[in-house]
Order: sequence, then C-alpha cells, then structure tokens
Amino acid sequence: MSDQNSHNEDTISAFFNQQTSPLKEDFRSGFVAIVGRPNVGKSTLMNHLLGQKLSITSRKPQTTRHRIHGILTDETAQFVFVDTPGIHSKTVRAINERMNNAAVSALSDVDLVLFVVDALKWVEDDLLTLEKLANTDLPVVLVINKADTIKDKSQLLPHIEEFAQSFEFADIVPVSALRGHNLDRLLEVAKGFLPTRPPIFDPEQITDRSERFLASEIIREKIMRVSGDEVPYDLTVQIDTFKDEPAYKDPETGKWRKACTFIDATIFVERAGQKSIVIGEKGAKIKQVGMDARADMEKLFDRKIMLTLWVKVKKGWSDDERALNSLGY
Repeated sequence: MSDQNSHNEDTISAFFNQQTSPLKEDFRSGFVAIVGRPNVGKSTLMNHLLGQKLSITSRKPQTTRHRIHGILTDETAQFVFVDTPGIHSKTVRAINERMNNAAVSALSDVDLVLFVVDALKWVEDDLLTLEKLANTDLPVVLVINKADTIKDKSQLLPHIEEFAQSFEFADIVPVSALRGHNLDRLLEVAKGFLPTRPPIFDPEQITDRSERFLASEIIREKIMRVSGDEVPYDLTVQIDTFKDEPAYKDPETGKWRKACTFIDATIFVERAGQKSIVIGEKGAKIKQVGMDARADMEKLFDRKIMLTLWVKVKKGWSDDERALNSLGY
C-alpha cells in the first residue's frame, strides 16, 4: 500500500470516528417563561433573543394564543423560552379563558420567569400577572421593555424603584426588544438561574412546534397585518393539507423540479361580514395574505411553498368548547 493510500484511509477513518466535543462541565439548560399582559412585546422579545422570527407579532392585543417554545443554544447554555399568551382580565369567551390558562400553566414547568412590562406604563393586567406570579416560588426577573422610548432616562429610576417595592424580583433589566438593546445582559442574567445539566433538546432545534402549526400562525399574522384595524379578532386558521413533494426530474422536459410543500388552509371567521373583510375588494386582501405568508414560509422552511387559502364562516367558534378542541386550542 502506498503512503498516499495509507494517508487517505487514515483521513477517512478519522472523519467517521470523530467524536463530538464534550459539553462543558458547567453547561446549563432550562425553561424560561416569558409572561406579561397582552401586547407588551413578549413575542418580539423571544424572536430577537432567538435571532430569528418564530412567534407571530402584530399591534393587535392577544396576538399570541398558544404556548410556543423557542430554543436558543450556545456553547455554555440552552435556553428554552416559553412564549405565552398575554394574561388579561376580560375573559368573556372560552378562548380567552383558555389563553389565560395556557399562560398560567406554563409557570408550573419552568426554572425562571421573565415578567415583561411596558416602560412607564403599569395597568390592571400587569397587576393581575403579578398576582399570578406571587403564587409561585419561581425566581422572577422584571424586564422593562421599550426603555429606548424614554427620552429622559432619569424618569426610569423611580419607576424601577416602584417595581422593586411591589415584588421581590430576582433582578431588573431594562431592554428594547424591538431594537435588541441590552439583550446580552438579559441572557447573562437568565443563564445564572438555569440548572447545570445537558441540553434538553437537540442543539440544532429551534422549536418543538410542528411546521403545520407554524404555517397556521404565519397565515393568521398576515391577515392581522394586511387588514389592520379592520381585522376581526374572531378568526382562526386550520391547516387542511400539508404535503411535501421531493425534488424530481420532469419526464417531459428532463429538468429537475425543486422540492415543494403544498399547503391548503381554511380561515374561519364568525360572521359573514367578517368574511368579506378578510377577502377584501375583488380578493385583494386574501391575495396579499397568501403572498406574504408564502414568502415567510419559504424563508422559515427553506423550500418552495404552494399555498391555497379558503375563508369560511363558523359561527361562535371562539366560545364553543368542541370547536376550540378541534381547532387545537
């Protein structure tokens, strides 16, 4: 055997027998709940901590309806962030009660809570959230969001002191979730409360949610963004089909076709008038929703998407327990 062949065999053997680098002895991992009232920036915060968009966002309150896990892993720690629906006092329908339950139940399985509030704005639902936290023994870090909007920073100090007197917080960290300010500091604080243990999820994983779920959330976000203030809150999205088609060679042209996912989705609203709002004049709005949703899905799933949308009326779905069960709430 020549020296060159021997060298090649050694190189191949080393490649297939290489071991992954061991975890550091002080590696930490744990669950971190992000809680707060509706529309305070919880989903924006998680998206920026992850460095990519996972939870949907909009200016509409109660955009987030489900618990969503976002997973961030670096060389020293794995953070499993739990983005929760906003805790709110107006529980007039079954869906509102389920959203509150989803947020509160998240507190039973986490190692740390990030309580997000709006800078210089303290309202009834903030107090309601704090009452829920007072019933736990969890460490709570107060995250004062939108700190960049305060022109006179001296105004923030008495505000922080007021918060500190209302609850025994483990730490207080002012941030700007939208601009990514002071998030490194927040991660460093959070890491100190995670247990020393191996990763809970595969380090390459970014969420425990399925692509079907993420697709439905993307569609719902685009409806809210395209429709603006006209959008009916009483809408939900159901994925009817989600079919992956691998790349293949076209027998007629001999050209390769890219891998593609075909998605059919139904948008349910509660009244006929809401259906026309979602569709828009001559179908303009639903067409825009489809284009925007497809673009986001192709970026997130890294493949071509063929999306078909339908809009149907399902009266009273948001206050019907059986309907909520069938729609995944």
